[in-house]
Amino acid sequence: MMLHYLQPAKLQSKKIVFEDVFSARDPATLEHLKELSSRRRVIEESINQSSFITEAIAREMSGGLTSHCLRDLQKLEQYLPLLENLIFHVDLVCSNHRVLCWILELQIRWSSALSSSSLFNLRGPKFFQIDNLRYELGMTLYLYAALLRERAIEILPADLVQSATLFREASGVFQHLANEVFPSLQSAQSVERPLEATPSMCTVMSIICLAEAQAVTIRKAEEKGTTVGLLAKLHYGITELLGEATAIVYSNTKEYKDISSSFLEFISSCKALHELRSRKYLAESVKIGEQVGVAVGVLRDALINGKRELPGEESWRSIFGKEIDAAADMLRKFENENEFVWHEKIPSGDELPRLQGNKIANALPYHPKRWERELNFKI
Repeated sequence: MMLHYLQPAKLQSKKIVFEDVFSARDPATLEHLKELSSRRRVIEESINQSSFITEAIAREMSGGLTSHCLRDLQKLEQYLPLLENLIFHVDLVCSNHRVLCWILELQIRWSSALSSSSLFNLRGPKFFQIDNLRYELGMTLYLYAALLRERAIEILPADLVQSATLFREASGVFQHLANEVFPSLQSAQSVERPLEATPSMCTVMSIICLAEAQAVTIRKAEEKGTTVGLLAKLHYGITELLGEATAIVYSNTKEYKDISSSFLEFISSCKALHELRSRKYLAESVKIGEQVGVAVGVLRDALINGKRELPGEESWRSIFGKEIDAAADMLRKFENENEFVWHEKIPSGDELPRLQGNKIANALPYHPKRWERELNFKI
């Protein structure tokens, strides 16, 4: 089993009506602006939980989709190409003072799902305003990537291959945000922004999605009977990936001063869980090689480290506890066998074999789509 954390998709946004701000020169441009607002409104209503549409009507409007997550992904896929087209045409006239005033009037505001101050604010989430259309694009894409990840978790029990693909797609979108979208906002250093609107957080999320994709791939490999030696390396590959994510967070302490403690616990708990699983498989591997004493030493070390890392969140603690119990059962079996048959010395510390990682998951590149329609503004 994997640890799950769905908080990244719980963003909220304030209303935007594009045609009330941008002055269209022709009916086609006005129609495009109205459609943009319409497409965004259904996203707002869904993420802000302000829609009065019944489940049956929502299902019918989406073409029969029963998954709420899939319906939101569909809405975003209809909105993003229109937004990309608006940004393309605004960039052509971005130096015009009137256009700059229009963007200011939009009051683009999004909340953070990973900020501790937003999570525990009794008056509701804190909203961050940045007067840049790429902020709107970035936060919308962030929501899209977070929902791809959520959908990957949703279908995990039924379709391992598709789940791994969705995790890789989500990783690619986060990568695109880190490299192509949010760096353009870095010039506004003095503007307070949500954690999600930083390249480093998008890199962290991209790495987490790769780790989750690899975890799903391991489950498939386990079903196929992959050798325990390789499984040990694949699990430790996840530990190494999450170590990279942790290093990014702790190297940007100023940027991450308001980060949610539950998000940090999720990363550290996943990292520890896969290290424990790696040590279990390593113990099995050396046992097959008739090094029973070494296997016992590896398991003892695994249990000491694992018990130190028990998470506080109940569902994660339960999964972790089952893994510890399985390792303890294996240890008892190996200790008995060593005591009555092999009589091997039990190594410890530096005498134990080092864990080696193998990282095989890679991101699927995100390619933005733009609805190519000419827009003309009164400037």
